[in-house]
Amino acid sequence: MTSPCPTASPSQLRTPPPDAMAPDPDPLKPQCDEALHEIYHLLSGEIDDAKRQQIAVHLDECAPCAEPYDFYAELRRCVQERCRDQAPPGLLERIGQALEHEPHA
Repeated sequence: MTSPCPTASPSQLRTPPPDAMAPDPDPLKPQCDEALHEIYHLLSGEIDDAKRQQIAVHLDECAPCAEPYDFYAELRRCVQERCRDQAPPGLLERIGQALEHEPHA
């Protein structure tokens, strides 16, 4: 039985700055392109700590970038939670037996 996806979004875990929801005449800043491009890499842990921190600071300060990040973070959690296949016990047993009969190097 699969459990429902979590209802809390990552934005609820961050404290937005007081002016985060203030209208911005130019909502996308120059660093937005980079942050939006790196969202996938950030979520999959494929970037270094310095870059991760730089993007996290930007997401905390930029509501237009935080929204897609929150969406993809939630989507990733749902997929990870619901897409957990388990091999049938008989298959696992046959693999174990086959490995026992393999010559060890």
